[in-house]
Amino acid sequence: MPNILIIDDEKAIRKTLAEILSYEGYKIDEAADGEEGFKKFSNAAYDVVLCDVKMPKMDGIEFLEKARQINPDVPIIIISGHGNIETAVEAVKKGAFDYISKPPDLNRMLITLRNALDKQNLVSETKVLKRKVSKVQEMVGDSAGMKKIKETIEKVGPTDARVLITGENGVGKELVARWIHEKSSRNKGPMVEVNCAAIPSELIESELFGHEKGSFTSAIKQRIGKFEQANGGTLFLDEIGDMSLNAQAKVLRALQEGKITRVGADKDINVDVRVIAATNKDLLKEVSEKNFRLDLYHRLGVIIIHVPSLNERREDVTVLVDYYLETIAEEYGQPKKIIDKDALDLLVKYNWTGNIRELRNVVERLIILSGKNITPDDVENYVLPKKQQ
Repeated sequence: MPNILIIDDEKAIRKTLAEILSYEGYKIDEAADGEEGFKKFSNAAYDVVLCDVKMPKMDGIEFLEKARQINPDVPIIIISGHGNIETAVEAVKKGAFDYISKPPDLNRMLITLRNALDKQNLVSETKVLKRKVSKVQEMVGDSAGMKKIKETIEKVGPTDARVLITGENGVGKELVARWIHEKSSRNKGPMVEVNCAAIPSELIESELFGHEKGSFTSAIKQRIGKFEQANGGTLFLDEIGDMSLNAQAKVLRALQEGKITRVGADKDINVDVRVIAATNKDLLKEVSEKNFRLDLYHRLGVIIIHVPSLNERREDVTVLVDYYLETIAEEYGQPKKIIDKDALDLLVKYNWTGNIRELRNVVERLIILSGKNITPDDVENYVLPKKQQ
């Protein structure tokens, strides 16, 4: 049910519009002046706003300008007396969807309202489609750590330098790798991903380098490995700290010589691949414990990018929550929910052991389970473990 906000200092106008629109199946909220209307607009999600021009405390033009700063996608229809038509036209130039003269013509008002809702739906659908076809998700965050990462990506992206990305699980290492590929001259080529931790050690060589038919019991046909698949593009080796020493030796050769050999073959294959690796482990510690090759570490770590945990950049929690409130609401095809300041403060202080991945799940949970607004009670009931309450 579309949610409509009516802002007008004339009670009779508000009552008439509310009765008509309620009968048409709309959910109605009212405000007696621009200041009250702006407060409601700031704290709730509306599909369309009907707003008078001449009002006490804050007129319709000022409301329009402030409201568009908060959410420019919500259509605002100006209601204007005959003496204010020029003002109404000016409002349309400033971003109002349309204007309706007083006393409002019922048919014109309903048509204008339906057009406004259609436009709002199209805007939401377009945003969702753009995100679906977009190659890379946005990197959200304005903290010093995130700014440094973005600056490094801008510098290293256009080169062919190998990059080692470090950081805890869920911090967004894969996203950093995708942006490096996107900024490179290889972005027209493939970006192939391998999760080294998810592949059994006895199969990792076949996964990376491929194999010939009959090279081992289950090799019933020839297989092209990830290095060949990524030829001309980028190979992303995620959780490389979990790779076996034998596979590490072959990866090192591929990096040194630009050649690979399929399992069960004796012929070298030239590959043109940029390798980006990521790990949540301390690789130098793994080297000291003889679990990782020092020469491979140096080959991979031409550029090292460390992605800080969410607990190390709490100033980004606010913008991340807002980003996911919007994107998840669009995925669900519903209005963006408003989060109370006290509820947001609780999320900023929360111990994010799962980092960005956990935060997205938490926001989705709150969108599903909370009411019109996300309150501190919602956070305490659906997010905080008992020990943090």
